[in-house]
Amino acid sequence: MGNDFTDPRRPVAILSIGDMGAGIARLLIAKGIRVVTDLTGRGPDTISRAQSAGVESLPLAEIVTSASAILSIVPPTSARPTAESVLSALAAHPRPQSLEPLTYVDLNAISPSAARGLAVLFTTDSSVRFVDGAIIGGPPSPSGDGWSLPEIPLSGPHTLPEFLSTILGGGGGGSAVDQQHISPEIGAASGLKMCFASLTKGYTAIAVQAFSTAHRMGVLGRLRESIERTTPGVGARLERSVTGMPPKAYRWVREMEEIGETFRDEG
Repeated sequence: MGNDFTDPRRPVAILSIGDMGAGIARLLIAKGIRVVTDLTGRGPDTISRAQSAGVESLPLAEIVTSASAILSIVPPTSARPTAESVLSALAAHPRPQSLEPLTYVDLNAISPSAARGLAVLFTTDSSVRFVDGAIIGGPPSPSGDGWSLPEIPLSGPHTLPEFLSTILGGGGGGSAVDQQHISPEIGAASGLKMCFASLTKGYTAIAVQAFSTAHRMGVLGRLRESIERTTPGVGARLERSVTGMPPKAYRWVREMEEIGETFRDEG
């Protein structure tokens, strides 16, 4: 068996277990990884989702001293508070020196400048390494003899632990998520996500305006016909995006603000 620096039995923590977090948890568990989370103060839906996915509950103090990596998958407004809570836990419960540094992977929909701000926070503790990341696509889910998968671009000077990178990159066991380290610069992965999301969420926002205005004018049916005639299949995708948007709208507000910050600062 390898030493603490290579032991793949160390858990991977996911904060928190929403739909995306649960999907990634199921994928990792299917690949033989123990997945943990902190359910302190979480609601019944989150607890049920974690239990259904096979995720174990541990206090944050135990997570920071035992996990190999923490994947932060929270709404944009919670990205910084989540990072600060991890650093506070590390300050109160220092990581044993016999262990490899904890890898903290921010996979949230935040601007490059916000990602760089998080990276600065983590320079205060040498026992943790920060990785900028993003998720493009829906939650992983079983599909036939494989999985339907998102992309997970990563950037910055640090990478994932080798065993986790191998699993997410598909090495040794068939394809997994499309995980790639795209740049040594913090903010590149977050910026890619922002540019992609500006198109998908912007298109949905325009579709909401177009459909609601057409409905008020009494021409919604003709609009649908025109879309289908000129761009077959697009209308159905638009309607799915519009009807699927309301449960996620609370996250999209801040995400669109992060997109605006990205365009202002980087464009």
